Amino acid sequence: QVQLVESGGGLVQPGGSLGLSCAASGSGFTVYHMGWYRQAPGKERELVARLTRGRDTNYADSVKGRFTIARGNATNTVFLQMNSLKPEDTAVYFCNGYIRLLGEVAGTNYWGEGTLVTVSS
Repeated sequence: QVQLVESGGGLVQPGGSLGLSCAASGSGFTVYHMGWYRQAPGKERELVARLTRGRDTNYADSVKGRFTIARGNATNTVFLQMNSLKPEDTAVYFCNGYIRLLGEVAGTNYWGEGTLVTVSS
């Protein structure tokens, strides 16, 4: 069984920085894409940033130039560095991974439990 374990998040003032990390735990799997989504109150979950196994990146237009996604030394970890944070970045941030278990033909989307980021003075 695979679990995505997130850390980071919390309260930060506008203009501040915060980092999130996520690690896929378990055994017998291959991680392909990993990324971060967020869901603000009353809104749908949206892509923030995604990193493919080939290290290609995709960012939401709203975070380009402010957020950076990167893989750790282990391919099953991903980090999100968030700079110049704005109140509208306030949301629950979810780690996502497209992971194939050993013996399976196709992968599955896995989700972390989410971590709250609040940007407020």
